[in-house]
Amino acid sequence: MFNPDKETLPREEIEKLQLQRLRKTLQFLKNSRSKLKEKYKDINPEDIKSLEDLKELPFTTKDELRDSYPFDHIAVDISKCARMHMSSGTTGIPVINIMTRNDIAQWGEIMARCLACATLTPEDKFQIMPSFGLFNGGFGFHYGAETLGCFIVPAGPGRSLMQLKLIKDLEVTAFGAIASYPARLIEVAKESGFDFRETKLRVAILGAETWSDEYRKRIEEEMGVKTFDIIGMTETGGVGLGIDCPARAGIHVWEDHYIVEIVDPETGEVLPDGKEGEMVITTLTREGLPLIRYRTRDITRIVSKEPCSCGRTHLRVDRIKGRCDDMLKVKGVNFYPSQIEAILMRYKGLSPYYQIVLETVKGKDEITIIAEKVQGGLSGKELAQLDLELYDFLGFHCKIQIVPEGTIQRVPGKAVRVIDKRKK
Repeated sequence: MFNPDKETLPREEIEKLQLQRLRKTLQFLKNSRSKLKEKYKDINPEDIKSLEDLKELPFTTKDELRDSYPFDHIAVDISKCARMHMSSGTTGIPVINIMTRNDIAQWGEIMARCLACATLTPEDKFQIMPSFGLFNGGFGFHYGAETLGCFIVPAGPGRSLMQLKLIKDLEVTAFGAIASYPARLIEVAKESGFDFRETKLRVAILGAETWSDEYRKRIEEEMGVKTFDIIGMTETGGVGLGIDCPARAGIHVWEDHYIVEIVDPETGEVLPDGKEGEMVITTLTREGLPLIRYRTRDITRIVSKEPCSCGRTHLRVDRIKGRCDDMLKVKGVNFYPSQIEAILMRYKGLSPYYQIVLETVKGKDEITIIAEKVQGGLSGKELAQLDLELYDFLGFHCKIQIVPEGTIQRVPGKAVRVIDKRKK
């Protein structure tokens, strides 16, 4: 562990600390320059007697942060801030998160915890594959590895042949990347005769996208590594909100820095532990953008608040199933792309590259799943079995289009899994 005294706090101590920091954060926000403080003008922090009272406070939404672009949601004067990152802005207006030097130190600490949770030590050589730019991933991994004391290889994104060369020549032991990128590394490795088992590589820390357990198995088999699922978002301070450990019993969220709630996406009602819903995050130690009850739109559940076999006592949430916005609805059936991926990845004759195409044909929604073949593709029997599995899951037949490897465009950044051509 990186912070053994903090990562093993008893449940009672965790909740006591959370209550203290919740009150402090609320007071800090009320006295700040943030436009969001108007939401709390009639709320006295001392009236919050327990963590149960948190549910009485209003939610914060991404639309509120977008409406405050660029800096109206920032709590401290910009002159006191050190850097910024921002969301992708796929809807047109990005969310900017401004960071103070204390925020950067907090980021380095929780990221160091994440890397240690993934079994890294100061002896490791860590290759960073996300970009170093407005997207927070590259810098988050860098701050964590620097804080932990790893040797850092700041490769950045793309240039897969160079990534492989660095892994081998520098005897890299671990890397961080967006979840879909290892599929490209494996593809280039096969094309160039590169053997991962002739390297020192042992750990891959993957995030920024939803990825299935079946994809995880594929990556581990092909690369000979142990994978770890890391979560986080620009709004809450970047990557590092939590990560799973070798026990694979859920993703640890650092509760001395964050409070996790799971709510019904439709009603906002707080759900009991174990019930699946939308994850809501309250930050406890952020200065630039403190957030109370931020609706992440990520779908998960609280797995346990009991101590993990790894020794950490912070609560664990399930791996992210998808985002509320990612849910697809076809012929009355709701599902996530990751659920289709889980079925496809059971077949060794299919590559990790696939797309789900939605169209309106003669007034009816139709779905086509385009999947690339590898190693000879699927036999007739396997194709029939795949069709049956998809039917059992969806309740209707979809078109399955098997295409040659390399047909689906390889794009930098997050993979394009869904193409929705339906009439709005």
